[in-house]
Amino acid sequence: MPYPDKLLAADEEVVRHLHPHWLTIFWPVVRFLLIVGGTSFGMALIPDGRQQGIYRMLLLGLAVVLLVVTVVVPLLRWRTTHYVVTTHRLLFREGILARRGRDLGLSRITDVSYTQTLWERLISSGTITIETAGDGGATVLRQIPDSDGVQQLLNLMIEEDADRRAQESAGYLRDAGDWDGGPSWGDAPHDTRPQARRGAGGDGYGGRPTSVV
Repeated sequence: MPYPDKLLAADEEVVRHLHPHWLTIFWPVVRFLLIVGGTSFGMALIPDGRQQGIYRMLLLGLAVVLLVVTVVVPLLRWRTTHYVVTTHRLLFREGILARRGRDLGLSRITDVSYTQTLWERLISSGTITIETAGDGGATVLRQIPDSDGVQQLLNLMIEEDADRRAQESAGYLRDAGDWDGGPSWGDAPHDTRPQARRGAGGDGYGGRPTSVV
């Protein structure tokens, strides 16, 4: 599912869109299988009788509640958690009903590092720590898939963002020079000779004075 374009600036593009590592939904899937299997087995064990239907409905209702709490909610939490790297910033969005979000401009990021345990190296996961200018503490993102690659991507995007800003600043200064009437970049003056060579009564090109008859 692509990230909504309406949340991006006009000249902003999504470079990478991530959810937490797939291992975060491993145990919800295991619980789903256990609950479904246990419920089916339990309903089969209920003896025949007038109360059989009631007992089965109660068991089914309990299974539904367990599925919602231990399976559906974790899956929705995983699906609604977004880590988005764009050409301008890093975005975090999470929450099912109540939403939370944060944006970090690439120009504010001063350092990006990652750590992996042995198990996380095997499953290609890790923790990314982001240091930013002006903030009280680091931003820590856990269970990030391909944390090594994401760290390298962020460093690359930070460099490209700095180059883009430098080019925009140079273009602004050039345009400002043109607006003030000064020479524009790349335009050589028509006459670079010192004015002293243009004597009064001279021909303006360093020749002899012109006679007046």
